[in-house]
Amino acid sequence: MASRDPRRPNVLFILSDDQGPWALGCAGNPEIRTPHLDGLAASGVRLSRFFSVSPVCSPARASLFTGRIPSAHGVHDWLSGPSPDDHLAGQRLFTDDLADAGYRLGLVGKWHLGANHVPRPGFVHWYAHPSGGGPYYGATMAGGQVDGYLTDVLTAQATAFIQREADRQPDRESGQEEPFYLSLHYTAPHKPWKGQHPPEFTALYESCRFESCPQEPAHPWQPVDEDGVPVGGEADVRAALIGYFAAVSAMDAGIGRVLATLAERGLTESTLVIFTSDNGFNCGQHGIWGKGNGTFPQNMYDSSVMVPAIVSQPGRIPQGAVYDALVSGYDLRPTLMDHLGLPAAGDGPGRSFAAFDDRSGSEVVVFDEYGPVRMIRTDAWKYVHRYPHGPHELYHLARDPDERHNLAPAGPPELAELRDRLDAWFTRYADPRLDGSRLPVNGSGQHSPAGLGAFEPAPYRTEPR
Repeated sequence: MASRDPRRPNVLFILSDDQGPWALGCAGNPEIRTPHLDGLAASGVRLSRFFSVSPVCSPARASLFTGRIPSAHGVHDWLSGPSPDDHLAGQRLFTDDLADAGYRLGLVGKWHLGANHVPRPGFVHWYAHPSGGGPYYGATMAGGQVDGYLTDVLTAQATAFIQREADRQPDRESGQEEPFYLSLHYTAPHKPWKGQHPPEFTALYESCRFESCPQEPAHPWQPVDEDGVPVGGEADVRAALIGYFAAVSAMDAGIGRVLATLAERGLTESTLVIFTSDNGFNCGQHGIWGKGNGTFPQNMYDSSVMVPAIVSQPGRIPQGAVYDALVSGYDLRPTLMDHLGLPAAGDGPGRSFAAFDDRSGSEVVVFDEYGPVRMIRTDAWKYVHRYPHGPHELYHLARDPDERHNLAPAGPPELAELRDRLDAWFTRYADPRLDGSRLPVNGSGQHSPAGLGAFEPAPYRTEPR
C-alpha cells in the first residue's frame, strides 16, 4: 500500500509542457487562472528562479531525470517523431534510484526520451504518449486512440494509479508499506491551441486583455522559409492566447483532482509533490512565439529557460514560502535524494536545495546549453556564447532584467570573466564524445543518438538577420 510515513514519502512529480515562468497566478500573473497550483504553492515553497537545463523539451527532460547536462547525456534537441531508440540507454535515472529503494513507479503522459512505448525499468504502470506532441481531442496514447480531452484522460489515469496504490496490501514478505512514485507529464499547454480546449476554460479568457503577454515586433532572428516568409508566430494571436491560457487552466483543474485524491486517501502529508515544466515559453515576449528554438540562432532569454516550480509536503516543507535562489533542473535529482534520505547518486553538477536556505558560501550560478549555444547566469549577469562565431550576448540583469541591451559588442571586463567560467564549467562536466558545441544542433530536431548525422536539417534559412 502507499506510504503513510512522512519520512518515507510517496512522490508525485507533475511536469507541464512549454509553460512559461509567467504563466502562473501565484507568480504574479493576474490574468491566468491557476487556483489549485496557487494553493499548492501556499502549502509549500514556490521556486521563483528555477531554470531548465536546455530551453527545449527532450534535453531538459533528460537532465531532470539524470541530473546531467545535455553534453553528458547526449540528448541535445527535441526528438523528432516516435523515436524507437532509448536515448538514455545505459544511463542511470533517479527513477532507478527510487526503484532500488523499493518505490513502485508509474508514468502517465509525455516521456519524449525515445522508446516511448517501452516501460523503463522498475515501472509497474506505463501510459505514455507516443511522441512529443499532438491534438487534445482524438489523441493517441499507449494502446491506441483515446476518447475525450487528453488532459482529463491523463488526470483520470493518475487518480486511478494513486487509488490502486492506496488500496494495495503491504508487502507480504516485509509487511511494510511500499511508497509510490508517479510521473504525471501533461502535454499542456503545448500547442495546438485554437479550438482544442473545453469551452468552460476558453470562456474564462474571452474578455481577457492579455497584458501579461505583450505582442512585441517580430524578433530579428525569427526563422524564415526559402521564400522569406517567417516561420513560427500565430496567424490568430488572440485565439492562440485564449487556447494557451485555457490549456493551463484545464491542467490546473486536473491537478486539483489529483491532489484531492491524495487528500481523500489520507496521503497529503506523506506525499512529496513537485510541479514544474520542461522549458519556458514566449507568447509574444521578445517578439517570439516559442521557446529556445523560436529563433535561429537559438535564444536563452529568461522567458525561454526559466520555468514555474513548486514543491510541497505539509509538515516537512515550509508553507507559503518563496525561494529566490538560482536553481536548475540538474539540481532536482540530488534534492530529491536528499529529501527522501536516499544515498546521493550521479556524477552531474547539481546540488541539493532541500534545506531551502540561501545557498550561501559561494556565488550561485546556473548554466544552460542548446547545442552550440551556451549560457552562464548569475544574479547580476547573463552571458550567452554561440559557437563557433557568435553572435554573443551579455546582459546586466540588475539594470536590464528584460534583456534589452546587449553589452557584448562593447567587451566590458565582465565578459571575459564569464566566458572563462563558462568554458571551465563545461570542460568539467561535458563528455567530449557528446559535446554539443561541435554538433549541428539548430532547433529542428534530433532523430537518433547524438552524432553528426543525428540532427534534422533546418527547414529554414539559418543565417541570423
